[in-house]
Amino acid sequence: MGTYNHPRMTRGTLEQRIAAGAHNNARHTGETPVVPTRARIRSLPPLLVNQIAAGEVVERPASVVKELIDNAIDAGATRIRIELEQGGVELVRISDDGAGIEPDDLPLALAPHATSKIERAEDLEAIPTMGFRGEALASIASVARVSIRSRTRDAEGASRIDAAGDAISAIQPDAGAPGTVVSVRNLFFNTPARRKFLRTAGTEQGHCAQIVKDLALAQPNLGFELICDGRTLIDVPPEQDPRSRAIAILGDELAEHLLEANGDGLDAPGVTVWGLIGAPTIAKPTTKGQHLFVNGRPVRDRTIQHALGEAYRGLVDPSRKPVAVLLIEMDPALVDVNVHPAKAEVRFRDSGRVHSAVYHAVKRALREADLTPHWEDVRRRDELPSVHVTAGGWSPPPRFNAAEFAQTIKTHLTEAGADIDIDALRSAVERSAPPEDESPFLAPARSADRVLQIHDSYLITQDDQGVIIIDQHALHERVMFEKIMGRFQEGTLESQRLLTPATAKVTRAQIDALESLTSLLEQLGIEAEPIGPAAVAIHAFPTLLFNRKVEPGAFLSELLEAQTTRDAKASDEEALHEIVDMMACKAAIKAGDKLTDDELAEVLALRERVERSSSCPHGRPTTIRLSLRDLERRFGRS
Repeated sequence: MGTYNHPRMTRGTLEQRIAAGAHNNARHTGETPVVPTRARIRSLPPLLVNQIAAGEVVERPASVVKELIDNAIDAGATRIRIELEQGGVELVRISDDGAGIEPDDLPLALAPHATSKIERAEDLEAIPTMGFRGEALASIASVARVSIRSRTRDAEGASRIDAAGDAISAIQPDAGAPGTVVSVRNLFFNTPARRKFLRTAGTEQGHCAQIVKDLALAQPNLGFELICDGRTLIDVPPEQDPRSRAIAILGDELAEHLLEANGDGLDAPGVTVWGLIGAPTIAKPTTKGQHLFVNGRPVRDRTIQHALGEAYRGLVDPSRKPVAVLLIEMDPALVDVNVHPAKAEVRFRDSGRVHSAVYHAVKRALREADLTPHWEDVRRRDELPSVHVTAGGWSPPPRFNAAEFAQTIKTHLTEAGADIDIDALRSAVERSAPPEDESPFLAPARSADRVLQIHDSYLITQDDQGVIIIDQHALHERVMFEKIMGRFQEGTLESQRLLTPATAKVTRAQIDALESLTSLLEQLGIEAEPIGPAAVAIHAFPTLLFNRKVEPGAFLSELLEAQTTRDAKASDEEALHEIVDMMACKAAIKAGDKLTDDELAEVLALRERVERSSSCPHGRPTTIRLSLRDLERRFGRS
């Protein structure tokens, strides 16, 4: 027996303390003390062993659905039918057209630690199947009423076996097509404490449906049909290409927002990556929009999630998560799937290789895409007037109307948070309006006279798809961020020493933050040290910030204040990005800065040259596109 420790008690065995307690009680009651006997070690009955195993494997009906579909996939099925009643609590039935089970093997299918998928310890080093533990059916049968009907492809008829708790029937002949049908009824019928923790039928059905969706995404070559209480919720055919399957499961409305990513040509031996990743504008508050698969197995994995997040860094707000469907294939020997009872997590032999493959595949797809968001992507969708389409395409608008055009731009900018003077905007539009015989839209921005600067904050120009509205500060902030990061990585970020050190008033916490960041700040060209309990002296400052008239003391004080509120678990890499974010923000053109013609032309040129120019380092859009189609709709042209 073990011992018990308590800070106010002397060390002693559990039996000694119980006996002492019983003796003390007896002194007060006059009874003869009862000393408990020592507990004996005993073997647990098989049913209880299986129910304990079920506690890890079978959490809810969705667990049953996953285990049985895994078995159907391993059996070589091409079509899998899932039927649920009352969210799977009353019935989960999985039918497949796979290889089937030999009649004599049916009892073994319900026996613990019996499987056709591994034979020796070495097999655990490279598991190619979905299931492998050999305890799922035994565990399910220990807490539900299970019936298995199966027929091999060369058999004349099917066979059946039933189980409930620890009672298993004899094998019986039955009728049925080749394949296997497993019916699981009355889940947790003999463990009411577990059953009462189940949620409503609708909630349990939702969990089951998510499992089916994930497996359907992971296995586009297989057909899946999900029927809940007689109603078909999912029905996808076999042999779909991965993109078509993803659209069928996620919804047609996402199709235009998904980019294809692949790892072709990347240096990641043994790892291949293919996926569909969402445009930054459809990022979600949680990771529920991320569907990750390794060798056809849905997984939750921090390595993949981190790589995905890093590829999107600066394109989405840090509080939001990108949408993605990523299918990763790799040598089974490079991944350990035997680390989670429900097989929901994996461990990579070389996580760095997987991280690199995912990161570079996703980043390349984002780099090659036009990520400029359309207005519909960043605003509430309004009811738009119908538009007549002629045989030749969109009807051309009549003579350009500066007042209407200005009002449309004002509407969009106001909804984006800008305060616009409509008269000043209309006057600027009229000055730049083309002659009647030219295009009704602004000419291509080849020079500054083709760009409108509105309220010294927004630039308006055009591209082949429509009108472009640019936040000059956000765009220049992205430009400066990329410039600073590029010079930092090359080791060429210039610093200027101060003849007289600048000073900043700081708190004790800010001094602590400075000491933890000294090395990183020096690499960024900032040399500073405490000069007492409440001040810091700055001896060197980045030349780039000097040239943009950033005041060293105020900058460092604000930077250290921000660092004192950082998450203690944040990495050095995150600290670097946060500091460079602030440097870029302070160095960038501000809203309200009036730009010369040359500066306007330079800003537009930089937009074309800088990677990820569609968003600022914080993930907010630098640019919004009003498409020609959207303009036609809003002007009600017909």
